[in-house]
Amino acid sequence: MRSDDKKTAIMAYKERKTVAGIYAVRCRVSGRVWVGQSPNLDTVQNRIWFTLRFASNPNRDMQAAWRDHGAESFTFEIVERLAQDISPHGRKSHLKARVAYWRLALDAAIV
Repeated sequence: MRSDDKKTAIMAYKERKTVAGIYAVRCRVSGRVWVGQSPNLDTVQNRIWFTLRFASNPNRDMQAAWRDHGAESFTFEIVERLAQDISPHGRKSHLKARVAYWRLALDAAIV
C-alpha cells in the first residue's frame, strides 16, 4: 500500500460515523435474552462473541449458556439505533433510558 493510500485509509477510518444503540443477545435453546447498549453497534457483536469464545465474558449467566448450548444457539440483533443528531451527553443518558425500556420489554437481563 502506498503511503498516500495508507494515510487516506486511516483518515477515512477516523472520520467514520459510528451508530450507537441497543442490542439483544438471545439463546434460542434456553430462551434467555440479554440486552446491552453500545456507542458503536458495528463492533459490539464481535467483542461479545470473542469474550464468549475465550470464556472471558463478565456476564456469568451468558457465559454458562454459551458453554452449555454452544455458539450456534446464540443470535445477535440490533433492537434500536439512536439518531445521529443527539449530543454526546444526551446520547449517554438516552442509551441508559432506552436499555432500561428494552430490558423490561424483552424481559431480559443486562449484558
